Amino acid sequence: MTDANKKAAGRIRFFKKRDEDLPSGTPYTKETFITQIIMTVFAVLFIAPIVIILNYSFKNKKELYLGSPLSLPQSLNLDNYAKAFDKLNMRYTFLNTFFYTACSVVILALLCGTTAWAIARCKKKFFKFAYIYFIIGILIPYQALFLPIYTIGYKMHLTNTRYGIIFMYVATGISFGVFLMNSFMSTVPIELEESARIDGCSVFKTYFLVVLPLLKPAMATLIVMQSFQIWNDYLLASLYVSKKQLKTLTVAIQSLFSAQSSDYTTAMAAIIISVLPIAVLFMFLQKYFIKGMTVGAVKG
Repeated sequence: MTDANKKAAGRIRFFKKRDEDLPSGTPYTKETFITQIIMTVFAVLFIAPIVIILNYSFKNKKELYLGSPLSLPQSLNLDNYAKAFDKLNMRYTFLNTFFYTACSVVILALLCGTTAWAIARCKKKFFKFAYIYFIIGILIPYQALFLPIYTIGYKMHLTNTRYGIIFMYVATGISFGVFLMNSFMSTVPIELEESARIDGCSVFKTYFLVVLPLLKPAMATLIVMQSFQIWNDYLLASLYVSKKQLKTLTVAIQSLFSAQSSDYTTAMAAIIISVLPIAVLFMFLQKYFIKGMTVGAVKG
């Protein structure tokens, strides 16, 4: 067999195996191949910064300034992680961030779910006005409301308090949460609620035993998106908290960057530590999150 025949036979085996891996009835076209190439390029572009940060977190200062961003460290330097734990006082900052995020997300999930259910099921003008009110809240960025937010918080003695910053996270996130949950209420059959009421269920039992279990994808989407925003928030946390024992992880990481001196290797290690909890949360809720983002995309 000549070299040309061997190459032709190899190409035939490649395309045959590729077609077997595809679902039945799915054509593998030139457009599909180009789409895969483009998506691969974008995936590499998104992953590259994460790989560089992870690489820097194991380097010493000499390797940081003399080596290239893609050069591997000579050894896995775990001292950067120990320094990050001490410099950022993670015993408090990590727990503070976790506490603020967990409490805010739980309150948002409860409030947004019940509010969206009431708006979707009640047809009175008050509930229509309430829905428009929440929509307007989405259109106004909360960064533009920093002055009135801080003024109200200061007058109500909410600044430099744990419950104050939780209250502000709930206040700035409830508009989007209600909008998101209300869009999913159309997927809940109203006949199930009517059957539950005929069987004697109260309003609370109808929601928590019938409606809420059907909203798992929506709840997972809300929890993931709000957790991302609150965990990584810097502006609101730096505005409302000045006490050292109440600071969050992102505010503490910013202290490693200054005009005089910056400890980049320690900062990269701190960034990796701060990313891990959110990454774990997304892994656990990924199935519900993807389902929640695609509900209603296909009608039929």
